[in-house]
Amino acid sequence: MRNRLLPLTLLSTLLFSSNTHTSFAKEGMWRPADLKKQEAEMKKAGLQIPVTQLYNDGKPALNDAVVIFGGGCTGEVVSSQGLIFTNHHCGYGAVQGVSSNEKNYLINGFWAKSNAEEIPCPGLSVTFIKKIEEVTKSVLSGITEETSEDERNKIIASNIKFLEAGYKRALGFTAEVKPFYNGNEYWVTVLEKYDDVRLVGFPPNGIGKFGGDTDNWMWPRQTGDFGIFRVYAGADNKPAAYSPNNKPYKASQYFAVNTSGVKEGDYTMVYGFPYVTREYLSSAQLAQTQDVIDPIRIAARKIKLGVWDEAMRQDPKTFLKYASKQSSISNGYKKWQGEIRGLELNDVKSKKLAYETRLMERSGEDTGINSPKNTLSQITAAVEHNNPYLRAYESTNETVMGIEIVSQAVYLQRVLNIHRQHITGQALTDTLSKVKRGLSSFYKNYDPVLDKTLFENLMPFYYMQPGVAVAPKIKALYAENGSDFGKWSGNVFGQSALALPQLAMHYFDSPKASDTIDIKNDPVYKIYAAVTEWQDKQVKPEMTAFSKRMDYLNRVYMQQQLQYMGKDRNFYPDANQTLRLTYGHVQGITPQGSSLYSYKSTLEDVIAKHNPDIEEFNVPVKLRDLYMSKDYGRWNVDGTVPVTFIASNHTSGGNSGSPVLNAKGQLIGINFDRVWDGTMSDLYYDPNLCRNIAVDIRYVLFIIEKYGNASWLFKEMNLVK
Repeated sequence: MRNRLLPLTLLSTLLFSSNTHTSFAKEGMWRPADLKKQEAEMKKAGLQIPVTQLYNDGKPALNDAVVIFGGGCTGEVVSSQGLIFTNHHCGYGAVQGVSSNEKNYLINGFWAKSNAEEIPCPGLSVTFIKKIEEVTKSVLSGITEETSEDERNKIIASNIKFLEAGYKRALGFTAEVKPFYNGNEYWVTVLEKYDDVRLVGFPPNGIGKFGGDTDNWMWPRQTGDFGIFRVYAGADNKPAAYSPNNKPYKASQYFAVNTSGVKEGDYTMVYGFPYVTREYLSSAQLAQTQDVIDPIRIAARKIKLGVWDEAMRQDPKTFLKYASKQSSISNGYKKWQGEIRGLELNDVKSKKLAYETRLMERSGEDTGINSPKNTLSQITAAVEHNNPYLRAYESTNETVMGIEIVSQAVYLQRVLNIHRQHITGQALTDTLSKVKRGLSSFYKNYDPVLDKTLFENLMPFYYMQPGVAVAPKIKALYAENGSDFGKWSGNVFGQSALALPQLAMHYFDSPKASDTIDIKNDPVYKIYAAVTEWQDKQVKPEMTAFSKRMDYLNRVYMQQQLQYMGKDRNFYPDANQTLRLTYGHVQGITPQGSSLYSYKSTLEDVIAKHNPDIEEFNVPVKLRDLYMSKDYGRWNVDGTVPVTFIASNHTSGGNSGSPVLNAKGQLIGINFDRVWDGTMSDLYYDPNLCRNIAVDIRYVLFIIEKYGNASWLFKEMNLVK
């Protein structure tokens, strides 16, 4: 790329050139360090505070009150005593873990009446961001134009490891270095993780999951998607393992809660940790997502959800076991449908092609080996070659490995690996005991009869996949079972040790040399081994080669876009679960298939959807009683209670639970979803379709006070108007 691409310092200048168009102001996921350069646009859009109150480069600011909740959501600190708001669906798995048939907090909800009643949530964490800074020069140190890609990657990995260890030694916190702009920049985030997190308040499914899968990704919404937790710390206010002696975390920064409400046109911001976006993909890569990846995932999950949903409706115990797993599977299933729909409505493929034409025109005489034209040609060729292997990879993961008992065969593989190390005596017992823990926890929420039905529905779908998708040994196993999927499933679930926990545990509790023979003959392990061997030998090498190739090509393509298209785009880095702020306005929409324009929903809309025969629309009796008596208290707005609203903030997965802020940086809502046709915003942002959906904070407070009788929490919050 010698003499063709601009140096990073000049590229960074281009990102915020004077030619930036205000029409792009609503699009973008801005790093906190970039907010100062965006301040004029933000003020023009309606921001009423200095951006230094949002982020102040190492000094106390509101960014300190935005946390990573669990492993993939966002939460916000709303009191000096470590009180956290996030989404109901973000806390769902943790609450399921502390629920039982006798104390089913998913169905009935939970409200602590004091700190003493708050419930520890094992495995749940809250992570604070202590520092963010650029480390590009350090990461790329030692790399020259002559450095090969393999050597470049080794140098970068070594430099990152060195940097992260250095931050750990110097500051005492965990550090993560991540690439931005496809590896053209690198930034470090310093993290402090707290593992003593306790449940404070959780509305029942009839509020927190109202509308369920039917309304997921849709608008209007009437879901009270919030949960309340608290961070606990040791005596020094530092992270500590759970102890009854721990105290609520003392927060120096927390959000004021504004109870004045919202109206259309109000300025809004969303602060959080969007997970993954790919705004700068080529047309070929976009087509790969739209035509290969999404359709396979949608088709397979439709089968899986059909099997699970029917069983969950018929049996409350099955519902409790599968609620969290079903929610996770369903979320992607519906999201990808909306993504395809939005891409088609916008004809994004054509727009990408037109953009690439402009890029090549802008590059003018640059037609050599490092030109945009050559780069795009190489990307297209690589994508076309990879598509059959990608289909094989995705279909295997969603079908064969989507059958729960098959995915658990990884534990049998680990037992085999341990025996191959010729470990004996106490060392063998101790090693197997560590592996056993993961499998033991699996059976708590597993139904082999349901999984057998899933096998009989998913395996035929996998078997009909074209090209290299189906492992040859799977075809042989199918033939051995009379080419009958029903017979095959009977043999699998009737003969596999994994079908019953007491049989599976025998390999861990009473190991013997002949276990290796038994495992190799186990019908589930045979399936697992057939697909993993095929994937390892034929599919993954191609996928790895493609990934390495695309890492290089995407980095070059990103540089070329930054160099030549700065006048057309206000560039910001793709989301990578680092802290970002996006801004927009409360703005309604007329959803596809509807003639009703709206920007909010109310309790009237909740009650109108009540249906006791459909669990996801069954409004709790107490909420219906509050409605009938109009017992709304201070949350009464024109005879009802506001429930949700939408705005034009650019959000993604990971923004679940994010604080939605007003022009003064005060909390007005909790982000929980996007409008279905706008889910393609991970790939392409359309201001006409893209809307984030938030729970109105007034509904949150109404449920806390009137439904949960937990207004004691208000005493520690800063409620303002």
